[in-house]
Amino acid sequence: MSDYREKSWWLETLPETINPNPPLNTQEKADVTIIGGGYTGLSTGYHLKQLQPEMDVRLIESDICGYGASGRNGGFSMTLFGLTKGITKFRFDDEKAKAAHLYMENAVDYLHDVITQNNIDCDYERTGYLLVGTSPGQVKRVEHDFEIMERWGLGDVERWDRDRLAQEFNTDFYRLGWFEPRCGILNPAKLARGLKDLAENQGVIIHENSPVKRFARKGGSGFVVKTEKGEVHSDYLVLATNAYSVLFPELKKLQYPAFTHIVLSEPLTSEQYEEIGWKNRAGIEDARDLIHYYRLTKDNRIAMGGGDVSIGFRTDLDKDLNEKTFAHLKRHVTEVFPQLEGIRFTHQWGGPVSVTMDMAPVIGYLGKARKAVFSMGCIGHGVSMTTTNGRAIAELITGRQTERTEMFFVGRKAFSWPPDLVSLGIAQAVRGFMRMEDRLYYR
Repeated sequence: MSDYREKSWWLETLPETINPNPPLNTQEKADVTIIGGGYTGLSTGYHLKQLQPEMDVRLIESDICGYGASGRNGGFSMTLFGLTKGITKFRFDDEKAKAAHLYMENAVDYLHDVITQNNIDCDYERTGYLLVGTSPGQVKRVEHDFEIMERWGLGDVERWDRDRLAQEFNTDFYRLGWFEPRCGILNPAKLARGLKDLAENQGVIIHENSPVKRFARKGGSGFVVKTEKGEVHSDYLVLATNAYSVLFPELKKLQYPAFTHIVLSEPLTSEQYEEIGWKNRAGIEDARDLIHYYRLTKDNRIAMGGGDVSIGFRTDLDKDLNEKTFAHLKRHVTEVFPQLEGIRFTHQWGGPVSVTMDMAPVIGYLGKARKAVFSMGCIGHGVSMTTTNGRAIAELITGRQTERTEMFFVGRKAFSWPPDLVSLGIAQAVRGFMRMEDRLYYR
């Protein structure tokens, strides 16, 4: 087992040392096997047991639950589906793009209910989400989102002009703001461990330290999932592996892992906090292609992420650290808040996000029997989405027909990425274009 505490400040500062669940060392039978102990897998298990308490559900995690993106992300509960509204509209159509936004509004509200009704201690704050334009090009992009929402006839978004922004922040960096009050920030690792407790309390059996070597169809029906020393036979299989799906040949070409990075400051003093404002503590993103996203922690550190991504050769999942990007993010903190010149940074980390070829999420099936379900492609915006996706997967398996199971991205055909070298070239070319556009237009 890797030392989970090295993977993010969130994991390092969990209130209790994690003693992993016993690994899978025997041959077992179950109704459903879930591979992956992040938000998607834990939510799927929890909701399966809620819908059918008698169901035997096993979850297999290669390390500890929350070790992957679920324990390293920025901790934004937000409504963004895929990469942008424009890309979703272009890939599908206006009606589906609107449906996707409504799905995400419901996802944010549902995660709020799961956290508050189950008393999950994850430093959750419903402080809202603020998309800011910091250049003429970014302002134009934010204005376009307002136009889309107006055309859809949707509210619940506030327009913040420069004067309104100046009331909240002691900076002249922001020109236009899009504010969604329903959104929030949280400690992602605490949320993952809280969802693990929920799932286990419902009766889900979880094996940690159990890397899956392979899975296969078993005879006429069902599946077998093999670890180094054990195996589970089940009727249904859920692949909740997102970016780590590249490790399985059956899913390898359906998404590409890209790595995003975060730096963390020392806690702000009361004087520093007073100087910069940030009165409502909302999580913030700018409107660049390679966005900056940043928020305050419970103890008033600034977590600044994004700015660029790292891309490896398909199965290269060792791209967490990028000193050039870390240096850029540290500079950007004082670019936004010059009052913090000289602030010290204590932590830096990264992790993989799942990117589909068409930049849109997918809940799909392996095989015509529709008994093997996978979920991927959150494009870095999965905190609220994955919890609701897990609920949708549980409904699919138990035969429920709901507004979630009828969504257009459930069961859709996911485009395959080309062969490895070609995919790497495409990914690097897209990243290069986004860098150039940010320099020329969105800086």
